[in-house]
Amino acid sequence: MPPTKQKRSRRRTLRQILGGVRRRVRRAAGRARRVWRRSLQLQVVTSTLVISVVVVVVLGVFLSTQINKSVIDSRTQSSVSEAIADRLQIADALAPELDDQAAKAADGGKTSANPLDDVMDTVTGSGDDSSKKRYDVLILNEASPGKSRASGTVVPANVPRSLSAGLRRNVEKLEYGKTVGSIERILFNGQTQPRLTYVVGGVVHSYTGDNYEVYHFFPLDEEEELLSNVRLAIVVVGLGLVLLLAAIAYLVARQVVTPVRLARQAAERLASGKLDERLKVRGEDDLARLANSFNEMAANLALKIHQLEELSQVQRQFVSDVSHELRTPLTTVRMAADLLYDAREDFDPMAARSAELMQAQLERFESMLADLLEISRYDAGAATLDLDSVDVRQVVLRAIEDSEALAERHGTRFDLRLPAEPCMAEIDNRRVERILRNLLFNAIEHGEGREIVVTVGADRDAVAVAVRDHGIGLKPGEDTMVFDRFWRADPSRARTIGGTGLGLAISREDATLHGGWLQAWGQPGEGSQFRLTLPRMAGAGLKGSPLSLVPPEIEMRRTWRGAMTPVLLPASGDAHDED
Repeated sequence: MPPTKQKRSRRRTLRQILGGVRRRVRRAAGRARRVWRRSLQLQVVTSTLVISVVVVVVLGVFLSTQINKSVIDSRTQSSVSEAIADRLQIADALAPELDDQAAKAADGGKTSANPLDDVMDTVTGSGDDSSKKRYDVLILNEASPGKSRASGTVVPANVPRSLSAGLRRNVEKLEYGKTVGSIERILFNGQTQPRLTYVVGGVVHSYTGDNYEVYHFFPLDEEEELLSNVRLAIVVVGLGLVLLLAAIAYLVARQVVTPVRLARQAAERLASGKLDERLKVRGEDDLARLANSFNEMAANLALKIHQLEELSQVQRQFVSDVSHELRTPLTTVRMAADLLYDAREDFDPMAARSAELMQAQLERFESMLADLLEISRYDAGAATLDLDSVDVRQVVLRAIEDSEALAERHGTRFDLRLPAEPCMAEIDNRRVERILRNLLFNAIEHGEGREIVVTVGADRDAVAVAVRDHGIGLKPGEDTMVFDRFWRADPSRARTIGGTGLGLAISREDATLHGGWLQAWGQPGEGSQFRLTLPRMAGAGLKGSPLSLVPPEIEMRRTWRGAMTPVLLPASGDAHDED
């Protein structure tokens, strides 16, 4: 493989790996967000933990700073006092330097050539460890390095290089009797790591004009160890305090959240129809009173629902009984009306017209009575499906055949758009055909004689039928009201085809019984479109529809207007539509 292709392959593989990692991270973050949003106890504990950490960190830093300042200040004050006392001894030793040399000549050379040799033992201590002091001294003479002296592990030639340049400059500028101090990392003789040391510097002048820089080195090993132990103690105590506060928050939140969670579960069971669900009442606190209020609410709700169920049952029974009882006199009236209608040619014009009107109204009354019986079965939950695997295209053709006579009387024609492949679905043939007839009759009545487009679509999960008219259309908000019982967009407008006002309501019930959707779209002056969507397999859930609820020409017009006018429009859609 050429090197270029290898590089591209490696980059592609790397992108795939990174993409997989990003997806996993997003899924994990999504799960964490869901857990966070759904758990009140986790929110309380986490908030308490974060606040506790912030408070403990602030207090720990403050305490550590104060303790560190107190220990270091105490050590530096004592160190400065000792350094001043030693520097006075060194100054006294350098002052009578000429007299000491004369005394040395008189004694035959028994005294030291440099008086600093005698004073170093006094300054730093000598003999056993009990008299040896905890610090070292460096007396530095830059002009005459041979006159420099040092004690302990201080090397005159090495230590000055370890001192900071700022400290050396400050010492050189000091007036007599003044001191300056600085915390430094000093590497002493025989050691591999620098030690934290407080260095006190000063200047001593001899009578010969030599300037001596005097440095006292006070190791801070014990103080550093003490402060380290203090910081460790603060960290341990702070961590323990945070965990303790988190545990307390967990217990408190659990005491509060557990009754709330039980109330939520009881409310869910109550909403699912278990009206005898109640909460246990413990104590007399606010949560106990909440449980009492919930139980009272549940009892009142159960009573009201029971009363409404009884009233609804009475109403359904009344409608059913009235419908059944009306059939007997209606049959008698129907027989008499048929006789009068058949003999209308023998009557005078007024009587013949009356016979025709009575015949038409009896047909409408019979249709309304049948619809009322169907509605009562839906209200009683007694409606069932007679399922069969049917080609929806054939059902549409039969519904159009039943509607052609009415369409011809209104001067309306159908534009049928069917797919070439069969659209098989498990449906109740009678109910679906009734839905389509109602949609076609409604389109004929409100289509104002214009063309009606009937479209059939299908995908892997669903089949759909859309009935489009170009009539008066629907106003905003009427797309859901149109399925209400006895609803009319214009109450003053008479029904031209003798409808009962229950056709679309029954159609929606039929669609719901199949697990499908019956939806409407409309605009004033643009007509309306009704879309029926049914699952291919009975009992399967719908995720979308093969056909758009909004007619394609309207969508294209919206897209064109959006392209021509750079204005951000709110997206329109249907609650059930995932196209």
